[in-house]
Amino acid sequence: MADEVYFLPVEPHFVEQVIRKERPDGILLGFGGQTALNCGLELDHTGVFKKYGVQVLGTSVKTIRTTEDRELFANFLAKRSFRVPRSYAVRKVDQAVSAGRLIGYPVMVRSGFSLGGLGSGIMRNERELVEIARSSFSHVSQILIEECLEGWKEIEYEVVRDSADNCITVCNMENLDPLGIHTGESIVVAPSQTLTNEEYHRLRSISIAVIRALDIVGECNIQFALDPKSSEYRIIEVNARLSRSSALASKATGYPLAAVAAHLAVGRTLDELKNSVTKKTPAFFEPALDYLVVKFPRWDFSKFLNADQRIGSQMKSVGEVMAIGRSFPEALQKAVRMLDIGKDGICDFPHRKITPRTAGRPTPHRIFTIAQALWNGATPSAIARATGIDVWFLHHIQEMVHTYGDLRRTTYSSVTPATLRLSKQQGFSDQCLSRIWSVSEGEVRSKRITLGITPVVKRIDTVAAEFPASTNYLYCTYHGSVSDVDRHPRKTAIVLGSGVYRIGSSVEFDWCAVNAVEELHRQGFRSVMVNCNPETVSTDYDMSDALYFEELTLERVQDICDIEMPHGVVVSVGGQIPNTLALALAGSGIKLMGSSASSIDQAEDRHKFSRLLDTLSIDQPPWIEAKSAQSALIFAKKVGYPILVRPSYVLSGSAMNVATDKNGLKSYLEEAVRVSPAHPVVLTKFVTDAHEIDVDAVAQQGRVVSMVISEHVENAGVHSGDATLVLPAQKIYVETEQKIENAVRKIAHALKISGPCNIQFLAQDNAIQVIECNVRASRSFPFASKVTRINLIHLAVRAMLSRRVEPVPYPVIPYVAVKAPQFSFHRLTGTDPILRVEMASTGEVASFGANLHEAFLKSVLATGFNFPRRHILVSLGGERNKMMLLDELRALASHGYTLYATEHTHDFLTARGIGCIRLEKIHVLREPSIATYIADHQLDLVINLAHQFEGDVIRDDYAMRRLAIDYNVPLITNLQLATLFLRAIQNTSLKDLLAKPWSSYLPSEG
Repeated sequence: MADEVYFLPVEPHFVEQVIRKERPDGILLGFGGQTALNCGLELDHTGVFKKYGVQVLGTSVKTIRTTEDRELFANFLAKRSFRVPRSYAVRKVDQAVSAGRLIGYPVMVRSGFSLGGLGSGIMRNERELVEIARSSFSHVSQILIEECLEGWKEIEYEVVRDSADNCITVCNMENLDPLGIHTGESIVVAPSQTLTNEEYHRLRSISIAVIRALDIVGECNIQFALDPKSSEYRIIEVNARLSRSSALASKATGYPLAAVAAHLAVGRTLDELKNSVTKKTPAFFEPALDYLVVKFPRWDFSKFLNADQRIGSQMKSVGEVMAIGRSFPEALQKAVRMLDIGKDGICDFPHRKITPRTAGRPTPHRIFTIAQALWNGATPSAIARATGIDVWFLHHIQEMVHTYGDLRRTTYSSVTPATLRLSKQQGFSDQCLSRIWSVSEGEVRSKRITLGITPVVKRIDTVAAEFPASTNYLYCTYHGSVSDVDRHPRKTAIVLGSGVYRIGSSVEFDWCAVNAVEELHRQGFRSVMVNCNPETVSTDYDMSDALYFEELTLERVQDICDIEMPHGVVVSVGGQIPNTLALALAGSGIKLMGSSASSIDQAEDRHKFSRLLDTLSIDQPPWIEAKSAQSALIFAKKVGYPILVRPSYVLSGSAMNVATDKNGLKSYLEEAVRVSPAHPVVLTKFVTDAHEIDVDAVAQQGRVVSMVISEHVENAGVHSGDATLVLPAQKIYVETEQKIENAVRKIAHALKISGPCNIQFLAQDNAIQVIECNVRASRSFPFASKVTRINLIHLAVRAMLSRRVEPVPYPVIPYVAVKAPQFSFHRLTGTDPILRVEMASTGEVASFGANLHEAFLKSVLATGFNFPRRHILVSLGGERNKMMLLDELRALASHGYTLYATEHTHDFLTARGIGCIRLEKIHVLREPSIATYIADHQLDLVINLAHQFEGDVIRDDYAMRRLAIDYNVPLITNLQLATLFLRAIQNTSLKDLLAKPWSSYLPSEG
């Protein structure tokens, strides 16, 4: 894509190095989100752009600063008679208190220069305001205290403007939830459904006037609060950059906002640009929609201990889906299934009494609670009063609930064609109907096909069919009689994408899907992408020959296969969702490209896979299939605790836990069965102090053609998705490597793998044991491919297509790359930021270096860590942790760092001649205390090494970790990671971290 790529932190120190090296003429600040925008503002403030003669393209820095600084923004709009909430910008806690008293409670707190509503919230009293102000000032220098408009509607417009003052609104969107719920946390509907014509056009006119007044060039987003009682409005904010809403608007309308914004930034005007979808109309035409879009966020609170599951003005969701339909019910029910949370629609709820007041509590389950309350007889008006949600939406949900009742009162054999068609038009799935009628999903499908009730395919053309347009952007609906597409004569392959981003599945799998499409093109295939995530590259309409923006369910994939009649379906590049569909798709007669469904099942089913390893004489930890709690307890008594509980067919270690006693074992067994009831739960002896190794490989008909071996910094016990990955491996013996390679070949041959796979190992000295095998691409495939310059997905696709694939020799890599996880504990109030066997990270970064320390430090700095200046707190639980870190702490002290320690760690260090200052634990309530030092920002780093398993967590250790997160103090909770970090900062300074392009890191032939 780019001529040069730098794998570096998006941070002023490194970006300045790149500017010094590349000497660019211009720079774009609005395409990399809040991180890029803040970095650009700092570079401008320090004179870097002026120093190197770099022009900021598009919107000026002055305008960006006006929109980001809450005080400047409010004053700018107020002077021009635009209505904004009454507010005060403050920089100190006492100023916040004064502002709260002047405005009166409740008040809304918003942070400047922040992402996802960080540090925001509705405060109902002074105590809450002081608490959030202290925490917010750990992240930002300014917060805004404003009048609370809780309960008002939240409306957004995406606006595009060029340098000639041509200006259009591309899309308007309405939050289902009222103001007070962050737009990233809300269900969003586009176009808006509850505004009057006058309200819509008034807000549109104000949007254009504001953007013109700000002199924005490119794309931006403006958010309004609208009083449903009086139609009074307030402008909440303007994002002078591309945002999550921009991505949603692009996919909702088919209008390529980012591409158009880039053209405008370099001086082109809207009338010069063609609409890339219609190829005829100019980009000056505002998109027209003859359909409706619903965006639904996904939360993963179940992954975290003690998480506060209330949703509000601070973003906590980890992903989102977008559903397209010809009615609100159709799109909403699609969106629910796209979330992959085990719900087949909004009427998938337990039958218990729910009141409107209960439905009023904003949680991830609220839409189901609302449906249940309506089922119990609550009125839309009562729920509207409790939730602030417009009755228009609630009446539609009530209609769906009534249809659900009608379906329950009929039977599979007696249902009328009219009732069945209505249920499909309201978004009820075959799976939901099969649950209601106690028949198989296949029987429901057969009945509706017999009755001629099948979906039609419609195009998204940006012009609502007002002008001729032939696009490849498609969706399915039951509101229609004629499809817009016919079967294509070319040989077609369908690629199933990754679906919603969640913990365990993010952009890594989208990279795999996009690269699969690229290779299919090269091999002469017509490619069809099926995905439902508006944040992905794979859902760009120009990536594939046909894009179905659709749910990844058995029913919908079968529907698309009926239309497309593909040569085969690729299920191995999109992560766990496509993999889970493999058996059912194959069972329905659909051909899978690559590894067979039985091979996938043999690897995913932990019992079958463990038996296979025994057959192949490949070592693994002692194991048993847990058929009952009694058999589990007998096994635990035999091999001893700790015991690892492992469900099958799950992603990111869902419901995987380490039991340290029989009570924990019973509890975790129940959880594992609940998460994966159709598949066995396997118990294994948890191996302590073992090194963990990842192998990403490609095989063809069981013959391995390429493999890449990387190692974890952290010992086993930290999920591979949360581990810090190093490539090439630095601590593996040659003999160990040979054993790993032999085991990979044996497993690939036994499973007859054709395509990608990932196998994880434990290593102790020269002994290895297999943990698991995934017959699909893994999260680390992009990392391994970029480091080795071997595109593993291109190889895998050729292997799937039975093209001739010669073994690729493993290259000699004269550099080191490190992949580090990104966590979001600071957004999840109450969660314990300690790493476990279930994945918790929400993203990842990677960097290159001449050695391990350089690559590692670049990566951790990219996750938001800071170089500790001088002050480090250490709290080491257990004698072993103290001894293992002793040399590093001694070296730190000799390098001039000031060490602080808790009581026992202090006594241990001082007894060995290492000077340190004792701080009292949080519960002691005596100075000098950890709480005071963290809150006053007197510490640069906290190292807290507690016991490994959550059952052993000490309350004071948890309080220390949580306080560090809340006050934005870097925290390390793993022994191996702490050791590497302390060694790295002693041997490497910031100036040693060089900005070198990716092209300069080239492997040589092995």
